[in-house]
Amino acid sequence: MMQLGFFASSRRRGALMASVAAVGVAVLAAGVNLPGMSRPGGHSSSLMSQAFAESAAAPGARPAGFADLVQRVKPAVVSVLVRMNATETARVEDDDDAPAMENSPFDRFMRRFGFQDLPRGRRPQPHSVGAQGSGFFVSADGYVVTNNHVVAGAKSVEVVTDDGRTLQAKVVGTDQKTDLAVLKVEGKNFPFVNFSDHDPRIGDWVVAVGNPFGLGGTVTAGIVSARGRNIDSGPYDDYIQIDAPINKGNSGGPTFDVDGSVIGVNTAIYSPSGGSVGIGFDIPAATAKLVIDQLKDHGQVTRGYIGVHIQSVTPEIAESLGLSKAAGALVDDATADGPAAKAGLVSGDVITAVNGTDVKDPRDLARQIASFAPGTTVTVTTLHAGETRKVSLAITKLPDERQANAADHRPGDGAAPHLGLALAPAGEVAGAGDHGVAVTEVDPEGPAAEHGIKEGDVILDVAGQPVATPADVSRQVTAERKQGRHSVLMRIKTSDGTRFVALPLGNA
Repeated sequence: MMQLGFFASSRRRGALMASVAAVGVAVLAAGVNLPGMSRPGGHSSSLMSQAFAESAAAPGARPAGFADLVQRVKPAVVSVLVRMNATETARVEDDDDAPAMENSPFDRFMRRFGFQDLPRGRRPQPHSVGAQGSGFFVSADGYVVTNNHVVAGAKSVEVVTDDGRTLQAKVVGTDQKTDLAVLKVEGKNFPFVNFSDHDPRIGDWVVAVGNPFGLGGTVTAGIVSARGRNIDSGPYDDYIQIDAPINKGNSGGPTFDVDGSVIGVNTAIYSPSGGSVGIGFDIPAATAKLVIDQLKDHGQVTRGYIGVHIQSVTPEIAESLGLSKAAGALVDDATADGPAAKAGLVSGDVITAVNGTDVKDPRDLARQIASFAPGTTVTVTTLHAGETRKVSLAITKLPDERQANAADHRPGDGAAPHLGLALAPAGEVAGAGDHGVAVTEVDPEGPAAEHGIKEGDVILDVAGQPVATPADVSRQVTAERKQGRHSVLMRIKTSDGTRFVALPLGNA
């Protein structure tokens, strides 16, 4: 399988997040049935342990090899084939990065090595596959983990196992905020892998297995380059950065530590050209486990909520408040009748810890609170009027999650596809206020993203007219288009204030 939306290159952006996949053009040779492969287990073999012990004794030396590790884990990795809904297929075909069927990288590869007469029956025909990616079994009864953007808009999904079987898969649930999805195939005794129970260290060896450019079962190796990366893909960014080469088609595949445990799920690369430059990003195992368990059990994710509008603590703010360092989350406002307001938090408080765990910044606070189940009582440490105090508050459910599930993978009534936005009334979205229309999703390749609009922004008026619902926005945009205008002026409320943005209207 070949391309997957996730690593599609962009001439407009350097940081590539999950985008729409190009129409599949590579041969469906996802797996090779290699003899002697054992089922993955939870511990490295004695041979691997010895090899890495020897390499550790020689500073700077590379490990003796990853063959034993790969033999154990590779059978659990699958290729994911997605046939798209008609609208999604059309969107993919219009993508500037989608290669021509007769001039795809695979076709050029085959011609280079003298295989230009490969029977056409061995190649997928146009429109047969909309997207392709990677995934991996996490249970013997057929649960598979992949990326949300791999299966978004799917009409049908298949997985190709390492031994060459093609199996129909059902989308159990997806979570757009973390770009994770769970699939289910019928059967039993599937080889599977486990998530790591500890965080990787910077410099640890890692091995990625996946389906880049349709070359199923591809193995690459590298190290953990960094942790805690924020690449502005969503409210819970906390990526592991690796330098193991990953490319189009690796989306949703696993990255392993030397014990054969999954430390992360491949989801994005940074690339000026579209190819690997050694900067890839993984969803950490700790995040994936929490999300996947909920998707398996409920088909969607329920996140905690305390009802505060927050901003970063700058060095100037820290100094003015008497903080020793610029850390924590400054409360702009506490939502009326929300958990924080009921516990006494007010504007100007700085949240510095939750249950004794330091809060680094607003994004860190969002991740911590989201990890708690509704109904959980937590202790929040704050700086209030120059004094440190601790308050207990009960976590509630994040309102208006609008999560995708197995029954709905298409844009809803709140979609503004020509602008690259999904919208909802501000009053229905936590933290958005009572006026305007909140941005709940931004297409990273759309005009809105290109003009700096982000999830969480609020559209206050369009073409000078106040808006309160997505229908109001659509009506004003349509009216401007009918008048022959090429752009529409919007007044946007962001975390930094209010500004005007002129968005191009494009074609109807």
